[in-house]
Amino acid sequence: MSDTSPADPVAEAFEVQRDRLRAVAYRMLGSHADAEDVVQEAWLRLSRQDTETIHNLAGWLTTVVGRISLDVLRSRQAHPEASYDDRLPELVVTVDDGPAPEDDVALADSVGLALLVVLESLRPSERLAFVLHDLFAVPFDEIGRILGKSTDATKMLASRARRKVQATERPPVVGREQREVAQAFLNAARHGDFEELLRVLDPEVRLTVHTSDGVVVTLGATKVAAGAQLSAGAAARGQAVLVNGLPGFASWREDGTPLSVIAFTVVDGRITGITVVTDPARLASMDLPDPA
Repeated sequence: MSDTSPADPVAEAFEVQRDRLRAVAYRMLGSHADAEDVVQEAWLRLSRQDTETIHNLAGWLTTVVGRISLDVLRSRQAHPEASYDDRLPELVVTVDDGPAPEDDVALADSVGLALLVVLESLRPSERLAFVLHDLFAVPFDEIGRILGKSTDATKMLASRARRKVQATERPPVVGREQREVAQAFLNAARHGDFEELLRVLDPEVRLTVHTSDGVVVTLGATKVAAGAQLSAGAAARGQAVLVNGLPGFASWREDGTPLSVIAFTVVDGRITGITVVTDPARLASMDLPDPA
């Protein structure tokens, strides 16, 4: 909720920029809540600033949002356990009716979650340089001033980040193959087929489970497969869904209350990431389809 006053011309000018600033902060941080906090902090700083000294309000605000976001990223890196739970992007869950060709085209364009996953692997300075320049066309000299680096050094950071993104980013859905891989994992988990689980899991797969007590992260195919065998019952009842365009599975208890939502990231025929939500509060906040 905005604390700005529409009667104030500075506030009005800020409101014109708000959506863009929120988008910048969200791409930087991967959390709508954190993005809102950053934008509100930018407004507070603007309200304390002598606006006569600001010659380019849009540029000034972008710089401020960039610096605040950079501080948040660096804090996360220093304290990786802090606020991790808040970084689960909002999940849009829809029934998966099967791989219709037109669906594949539409879903391939839905790269929001996939890009955020890739951006998480970048260093804070790389992420800022890439997001501001490649996604929001901020000049390198302005980004350099935020980072305290030369224009050439900033270009190198963006270039390095771009290579990482291009090397790892895939369309979140490539059709039938991703669905089949996800289904193979679920079938293997139900039957306790450890070898089949290892076959469909990338050796460096990352499993992130959002529970009511916090976030549990498991790394590596062997550990993920072992855990999948133990928790196979959780995926025994439910239906295939799409989670932000990724193949997934939703399950419910006998009384119809949600039990879990799972999303799979599949690259080159193997699962590289699994996101599981079992937190009842998060599940209740989702607009889930009715149980099949």
